[in-house]
Amino acid sequence: MTAVDERPPATAPAELLRCTLRRHAAGVVVIAAPGPGGLTVTSFTSVSLDPALVSFYLSTTASTAPAADAFTVHLLHRGQEELARAFARSGVDRFAGVPWTAGPHGTPLLEGVAARLTARRVGLHPVGDHLLVVGEVVAADAEGGEPLVHHDGGFGGFAPGAGEGPWR
Repeated sequence: MTAVDERPPATAPAELLRCTLRRHAAGVVVIAAPGPGGLTVTSFTSVSLDPALVSFYLSTTASTAPAADAFTVHLLHRGQEELARAFARSGVDRFAGVPWTAGPHGTPLLEGVAARLTARRVGLHPVGDHLLVVGEVVAADAEGGEPLVHHDGGFGGFAPGAGEGPWR
């Protein structure tokens, strides 16, 4: 009698990573660059406080070029799901119907977002099928509000508990 392998068929590493990371909740931002160009990103993160550095990843096949010398990160608040979807679409004018003004660094500044950071690009590094974009923050402002979060293919929000847990 031969043994039967009851393990599920192997999943390609990229698909396994995609399925697993759907379980990771991430904040949603729109990155805008001169042109105007823009895209929705969940890979935004702070890098350093001194100097003030932030980063995000951009697919090498993205229609928004990473060559801009400056970019503005718009932290979205709950209720801006449609804005996130608009900047995630390909082949359309992502700025159509979106109120914005040109910032002092030539980047579009979207109105009504929870917060904004404008950065001067200081690094662009190929990493697999993406580019790591690093910028030094040169301006910031915040209005506040409950953040927009992406999880398991959908959008939602997060409201912190008052004084709960060790992270006060």
